[in-house]
Amino acid sequence: MKPIALLSTIVFALTVSVQGAINDPCSVNGTPGICITTTACANAGGTNAVGFCPNDPANVRCCTKKCSTNGTCRFTNTCSSGNVLVGLCPGPSNFRCCIPSSSCAYSPVNSRTVQEIKNSEGFVRSPAPDPIGLPTVGYGHLCKNKGCSEVPYSFPLTEAQATSLLMTDLKTFQKCISDQINDSIRLNENQYGALVSWAFNVGCGNTASSALISRLNKGESPNKVAEEELPRWKYAGGQVLPGLVARRNREIALFKTASSVVGHPPRC
Repeated sequence: MKPIALLSTIVFALTVSVQGAINDPCSVNGTPGICITTTACANAGGTNAVGFCPNDPANVRCCTKKCSTNGTCRFTNTCSSGNVLVGLCPGPSNFRCCIPSSSCAYSPVNSRTVQEIKNSEGFVRSPAPDPIGLPTVGYGHLCKNKGCSEVPYSFPLTEAQATSLLMTDLKTFQKCISDQINDSIRLNENQYGALVSWAFNVGCGNTASSALISRLNKGESPNKVAEEELPRWKYAGGQVLPGLVARRNREIALFKTASSVVGHPPRC
């Protein structure tokens, strides 16, 4: 082959390879984007910028787009919060709407959830062992110190004092459920409340490592996940407790109760 012909072949090959960068990442003044055609960008409601995909054809530019509330379209491997929404961004399936971690406080549970927890825990006026021997008082408050000395009330408790103690205790479990579930997952107030009741019973460490939370964060149907996963949590001290079986059934019923009020993600 003649040198000129060989050089032409190499140049052509290089041109083809660098122009194959459509769908590659780009950035416009720090805002992440994707190199796609101007038509595809416009159809998706994005904004294109010239000069950030220099090796691509003239009609391929860096497309950026804001999405949802405070979200930005970006490649999923760069979404540090892990909270992504589908169907809002142009380009391939791994370029999605990334929602930042919520800086809002967790949502308080509704009155129906509070009543469910009260019914499940029962009212104990003075510290006494629960079904597996752990000292509790009020509505399921697990004593941290000898004689439950951390409780800011004298014993026996009134129902009003026990309710106040419960509302304080619930803050821990509201926060852990809110933190453990991605903000891209939408739950109504009853779904959220049922999970807080479950966390109050089994502990935040157990919920964090559970298949239930993992499946929700993968985007599976919330009602299906609750129906299949909550009944597994019926053991205490290595034994099935009828009270836990009944509690899980009530939590499932609460979870499946429709409501237009959002429980998760928390509202600012």
